[in-house]
Amino acid sequence: MLSPGDLYAIGAGFFWSFSVILMRISGFTIPPLPLTFFKSFVAIIGFVVVLLCVGDPLFPAYDGMTWLRLVVSAVLGISIADTLFAAALNRLGASLQALADCIYAPSVAFVGFLLFGEGMTAWELIGGALVISGVFVGLVKTKEIDDPRDLLVGTLLAAGSHVIMALGILMVRDVIREGSLVWIAAFRFIVATAALGLFALARGQKDVITMGFVRRDTWKHTIPMALLGPFLATLFWIAGFKYETPGRVAIYNQMSTVFIILLAWLVLKERMTTRKLTGVALAIAGALLVARGG
Repeated sequence: MLSPGDLYAIGAGFFWSFSVILMRISGFTIPPLPLTFFKSFVAIIGFVVVLLCVGDPLFPAYDGMTWLRLVVSAVLGISIADTLFAAALNRLGASLQALADCIYAPSVAFVGFLLFGEGMTAWELIGGALVISGVFVGLVKTKEIDDPRDLLVGTLLAAGSHVIMALGILMVRDVIREGSLVWIAAFRFIVATAALGLFALARGQKDVITMGFVRRDTWKHTIPMALLGPFLATLFWIAGFKYETPGRVAIYNQMSTVFIILLAWLVLKERMTTRKLTGVALAIAGALLVARGG
């Protein structure tokens, strides 16, 4: 039986997959740093509008250490991790990027174990292994990338982004479970976007801040991308961690791999190989076993 946390986790993967396809299209014309800054800024607008509608307090009464953890979480999980993700996507393409993201589920489960001592049931472990094996299948002996270095660097960037992302979100899980999902998401994006902007200005890269806004011809892709991914998917993603254990949520989030590969084939016309189909089948089977484990 699927719990509310399970449904939120699956929903996060669904919205994220559409955002990734639009991110891939946007990445043909906008580099990773400007793209990350723009989509984060648009997401902030969405969060602020929701905050004003629901009436959540704008300045919760947290102690100094909690504020510090929230700031570090934002910089790690958004400023750094999202930029690494966009860079990996440019090298790998949408479907191979999705397969490289297999590190996400074990990263979250491992960090969850280290921070909270939370284990997983036998069914969840078997299902997780199937999901991971499925997404690994499509990366073996791929012919879609001419330069092997792009495959190596892209995979390392994708892996790094998810390890950092897992640490960033789980280090504030106690705050997430007690506080407002919308406020926490808004605060993390405001801090992360400010940090990214300051970093760009310090390096004299003003175009990092302005490019996404100046290139209005890309807005038909970048604005929906920001609303589906950084805004909607983030809300569902955080909600999953609020109501379920890290390992279980991560495996359901990993179903975004299935959605992305199918969308990359339908929308971007990327090749659908036997290996990718096999990987999708294994991932679906794994997710069903995880559901049984609950």
